[in-house]
Amino acid sequence: MSTKLYRIQGEIMKHHFFEPLTFNLLISAAKEEHALERVYAELGSRHRAKRHEISIKGVSEEEEE
Repeated sequence: MSTKLYRIQGEIMKHHFFEPLTFNLLISAAKEEHALERVYAELGSRHRAKRHEISIKGVSEEEEE
């Protein structure tokens, strides 16, 4: 199965942040759903954010270099 690159943009809003923390990640995955799951897992682990605190603003498929 081939993998694709997905650029995922969004923000994390936690109650102790003064403003949302924005992110722009490039994730390699087989499907868009797998890329989103990886974003939730990585950001949840890194920032101790729950899924409802992570807001996905956009997903686009990128060209492989």
